[in-house]
Amino acid sequence: MSIQLTATARQRVQDFLSRSPAAVGVRLGIKRTGCSGFGYTVDLAEAVAADDAVFEQDGLTIVVARKALPFVDGTEIDFERQGLNAAFVFRNPNATGECGCGESFTVEAPR
Repeated sequence: MSIQLTATARQRVQDFLSRSPAAVGVRLGIKRTGCSGFGYTVDLAEAVAADDAVFEQDGLTIVVARKALPFVDGTEIDFERQGLNAAFVFRNPNATGECGCGESFTVEAPR
């Protein structure tokens, strides 16, 4: 099981963490949203719960709730700038479809 950050995403996360010394890392999650079903959430992780999976990469901690892990396992997170816009981009091998605007994704039900 793994979650990976590209160098650009790693730098963006480090920038956020440098301004929030109480945070232990970044939390990746999902929520029901959009026309396809699920959307990604990226927040600062204030703590690690007993039911969280924890990944370490280059000194950064990535926290994922175990119930979300089947939906995001293997995801590569990038950070891209396009003109005035900047956003995290998710390359999720579990996604079976995405809505046209890229706001949400679908997956087969985890087993």
